[in-house]
Amino acid sequence: MYGQASPFSPRHQRPNNAYTRVGLETEVHDASPHRLIALLFDGLFANLAQAEGAMLGGQRELKTQALMRVVRILDEGLKAGLNMEEGGELALQLHGVYSFCTVRITHANLRDDLEALREVRRILTPVREAWGQITPAIDRATDQAAAA
Repeated sequence: MYGQASPFSPRHQRPNNAYTRVGLETEVHDASPHRLIALLFDGLFANLAQAEGAMLGGQRELKTQALMRVVRILDEGLKAGLNMEEGGELALQLHGVYSFCTVRITHANLRDDLEALREVRRILTPVREAWGQITPAIDRATDQAAAA
């Protein structure tokens, strides 16, 4: 869906080309709040995939690093970005989902529980897809506001 690697991807998956890195940093800097959340989801899913591969390959350190990034994205990105005052029931529910996923990721890390990783992916995939579906509505609203 997105042409460039997420800034939240593991270092070895990020482009090494300086021009590409600058382009990615510019994308993050210039991104709308909606786009930033999409980038967080990109990074989260990339790190889940890396952790699963590392778990299957017995690479404990790589697995732990990837899962630590997932927890940081959940806690410092997605959960911290929720507007609990104005978000109502939806924000409260997402907060609970992100908190549950953090607990499951911690469990997966401690117990090498591949099914817990897959559970988190199953839970968050519809949230990510729903977020992607509201993009056109946000773009239309922005265009209408600019035209007014």
